[in-house]
Amino acid sequence: MEEVTEAVGSLTIATGEAAGAGGAAEAHKKNRIQVSNTKKPLFFYVNLAKRYMQLHSEVELSALGMAIATVVTVAEILKNNGLAVEKKIMTSTVDVKDDSRSRPIQKAKIEIVLGKTDKFDELMAAAAEEREAAAAEAEAEEQS
Repeated sequence: MEEVTEAVGSLTIATGEAAGAGGAAEAHKKNRIQVSNTKKPLFFYVNLAKRYMQLHSEVELSALGMAIATVVTVAEILKNNGLAVEKKIMTSTVDVKDDSRSRPIQKAKIEIVLGKTDKFDELMAAAAEEREAAAAEAEAEEQS
């Protein structure tokens, strides 16, 4: 779990083919997370969304096709833990070019905007204290 947190901490946002999947006219937003169901584990996106909410007070989760289930799960985890509230949910279809076919195929798209709850900062501070206490306890066990 620490590796995921460290990876989130050192993450840099790059624009490219993945960011362009929503269309070239759509501006790249700093608080948008484009979720894939194959590239990263579920809790990578949960932790990344927490970090984005710390920085921007809201986060937009976006996914195409089969990754929609992952986005919904991430949003539900954040809501059930009292960290986020739903602000907006948008669904649409987008044309995706497929090299093996002559015409584009349509894929379902979802965008979920989540905002911080009133207790977000309090809950994040409590979780950080728990991690520090667990780390101190593990260190004390190693030394004995």
